[in-house]
Amino acid sequence: MKGIQRWVWIGLVLILSSIALGQFDVPKISFEKWQQIEQNDDFTTYVQRFPSGFDTAYAENNSVQLTVQLPTDVDKPPMVLILHYWGAPNLKVERSLALDLNSRGIGAAIMTLPYHLARTPKGAVSGAMAIQADPEKLKAVMTQSVMDVRRSIDFLQSKSECGPIIGIYGTSLGAIVSSLAYAVDDRIPNAAFMLGGLNLAKIIWNSSLLPQIREELRAKGFTEAKLSRALESVEPAHYLKPDRPGQVFLVRARYDSVVPQESSEELIRALPSAKVLEIDSGHYGGVFVQEKLLREIGNYFERISQNKIYDPPKTIVTPTVRVGLTLQAPFEANIATGFDLVKFDKKGKSYASFLLTPKNPVLWVGTDLISGLNVGVGVSNRRTGFGFFWSIVL
Repeated sequence: MKGIQRWVWIGLVLILSSIALGQFDVPKISFEKWQQIEQNDDFTTYVQRFPSGFDTAYAENNSVQLTVQLPTDVDKPPMVLILHYWGAPNLKVERSLALDLNSRGIGAAIMTLPYHLARTPKGAVSGAMAIQADPEKLKAVMTQSVMDVRRSIDFLQSKSECGPIIGIYGTSLGAIVSSLAYAVDDRIPNAAFMLGGLNLAKIIWNSSLLPQIREELRAKGFTEAKLSRALESVEPAHYLKPDRPGQVFLVRARYDSVVPQESSEELIRALPSAKVLEIDSGHYGGVFVQEKLLREIGNYFERISQNKIYDPPKTIVTPTVRVGLTLQAPFEANIATGFDLVKFDKKGKSYASFLLTPKNPVLWVGTDLISGLNVGVGVSNRRTGFGFFWSIVL
């Protein structure tokens, strides 16, 4: 009897999993001819627009834009699909990565996420409607994003000019969407995630970027646990397989307050064979070493295209830039910005920073009481005094 119950349970789990995955299915369509918009000795760029597999109330959002950039001298180059970050005002960073990939004989396809750029409804700001204080709308955006990724893959596979899909790459929101797409579509063999994480509810409930969204959700009676239950059907953690073949590369930021450390750690635990590179900054500090990071993403996909194993560098030297407020005896407060000179422990909780304030430069030496609040001593040409330094890391 117990054996029968076990098999019934297993069957039920498989059925429910199949139903859950079915929400990301996208019907096959015939694609119109793509438009060539640029050609030179190094690459050729095309734009393709096609209808989203997920219908919304906004005509602009229902049309997916895919920018495909192919190296000129390579026949059927392997392809990487690229997703941008939340609120992207343009695709300059993604184009830079595409150029790097092209120089290595790899093609790139940049997909515009729902409610961004050309898909932004009239009167809205790029990305503003992608994250709202409504679980049903959040689920719709994640579902539409993954369906659009899957249809983008359908398109790339239909083009004789394109070789096999070798992976997907995403930054921030793009990394979160990429992790879900990678989890549910076996046609994506490898993935690179920049500043991504798991547990959507935890990210929304703890991100320094979303205080207004949290307040609106609280006003509607949501807690983090209730939000987590509401978003289960689009939570990447439910679909990721730790033993899946292929290579995964993760870039995380040590002081990230936009995608909390706990979320990036959950992603690492879900993909135990992933290679991890940690930079010594917050969510935005990677801009100071952007060229190096994109080059490393290029190295990763180049190794994959050569059927080789990728190993990331132990570190990429990244400045830890802080912005905050100092309060020193006798009760003098100053806005301060600067960078760490040295860290006295591995977690960077005790450090010395060079700060600029409206009155004078300050050498600050201290240790964290809690995250973001440091107690220590400030030394300047005006005074040396005990105090506090509250800061966020860019």
